Amino acid sequence: MSTDKLQDRGITAAFSSGLLTATGAETVYDTTVTIQFAIKGKMGTALTAVTDGVTETTGNTSAAGITLTANKGRVVVWGVIAAGTVKVEEGPIASLDSAGNFIDAPQFPSIPDAFCPFAYQVIKADSTTVGTWDFGTDNWNATGVTNVIVNVSQLPDRPQIA
Repeated sequence: MSTDKLQDRGITAAFSSGLLTATGAETVYDTTVTIQFAIKGKMGTALTAVTDGVTETTGNTSAAGITLTANKGRVVVWGVIAAGTVKVEEGPIASLDSAGNFIDAPQFPSIPDAFCPFAYQVIKADSTTVGTWDFGTDNWNATGVTNVIVNVSQLPDRPQIA
C-alpha cells in the first residue's frame, strides 16, 4: 500500500487577491490587482486587472440565467479558468425570513475541476425587491438587493454570511 496520496497534490488556489468589486448602479465588475493562480497544481495565465468587465449571466447550472426574487438569496462564486477568463458558478437559491436573514445558510455551488475561485458573493433580494433580479443584467444596487463580496485564495468550508 502506497503512502503517496494523489488527492493531496495539485492545489487549486489564487495566490493574490483580485479585490473584486461588483457594486453600485452598474452591472459590471472590477478587479484591481492581477490574479496569479494555479489549477490542480498547474499555473494558469495570470488574470490581469479588469476594469468594467462584462459580468457573465450564467453559470454551469443556470442556462436560463442567475436570478433572484423577493425573499431569496444565493452565493455566486467568481473564478478564473486556465486561459485567464473570468467565470461564475451559482449556488442554490435559499429563502430569507421577513428581516432579510437566511432561514438556512446558503450553499456553495459545485465547482468544476478547471476553475479557480478567487471570490464569492452573497446576494440577497429582500421583500422590497420587485419582480426578478437578473445577475449581470440588473444593477448591483437594485431596490432590495444587497451583496457582500469575500475575496479568497480557496473556498472555505462554507460561505461566511454574517
